[in-house]
Amino acid sequence: MADIHRTAIVEDGARIGEGVRIGPYSIIERDAVIEDGVVIHSHVVISGHTTIGAGTQLYPFAAIGGPPQDTSYKGEPTTVIVGPNCIIREHATINRGTMRGRGETRVGAQCFMMVASHVAHDCIVHDRVVLVNNATLGGHVEVGEHAILGGLAAIQQHCRIGAHAFIGGLSGVNSDVIPFASAIGERAELGGLNVVGLKRRGFDRPTIHALRAAYQAIFTGGGTRAERVERVAEKYPDVPPVMMMVEFIKKSGDRPLCSPRA
Repeated sequence: MADIHRTAIVEDGARIGEGVRIGPYSIIERDAVIEDGVVIHSHVVISGHTTIGAGTQLYPFAAIGGPPQDTSYKGEPTTVIVGPNCIIREHATINRGTMRGRGETRVGAQCFMMVASHVAHDCIVHDRVVLVNNATLGGHVEVGEHAILGGLAAIQQHCRIGAHAFIGGLSGVNSDVIPFASAIGERAELGGLNVVGLKRRGFDRPTIHALRAAYQAIFTGGGTRAERVERVAEKYPDVPPVMMMVEFIKKSGDRPLCSPRA
């Protein structure tokens, strides 16, 4: 049975799971789905066709499922899906998708969105991503699992951030960042591999050495980028993290990649 504060507004049609707690003055609109065990603190607004995964916590003044900040949007029933066991702190915002995009904004499981972070329309945020205070994703951004975006980092629309990447605080990213890399600077450039993150997540030394060698070969070898990537793929076919990096770059096509500092 849900525990709903008497001052909260839960519109008819909203689906509320078992063990949900809804705090004072929060508003849950009619098309929302709140799964089991969700905790919604005071003054939270959940709008539109939004699903909040089981066990997620939302803190005061978070606004989830609001209309996209996109002039093409005309009120279509697009969606937001938030996975289980996320933490969404004060003033964080997640906007619903657009019809000219995916029609859906998705946040994976066990993500941590800190104060005033923002996920724009049509983004895909994979599992266990951390957005530090005021980190901002433009529309259509994709962020791979275990990535960390530092405070006030800003990711330009349509960019892709690879799994296990680290984006430094105050960094502006306007090109794709490969998996396992660290990107820093006012106009972000690669500063090497995110070795600290790799060690914390249990990557062994041979894998880290292979990733470092692949990184060097991709960004400093001779030939075109496509040729360098193919050489890496031929050399490390049995090292899955290296192949993850290779596939990410291939998927980028002709899009610019964030590159190392000169």
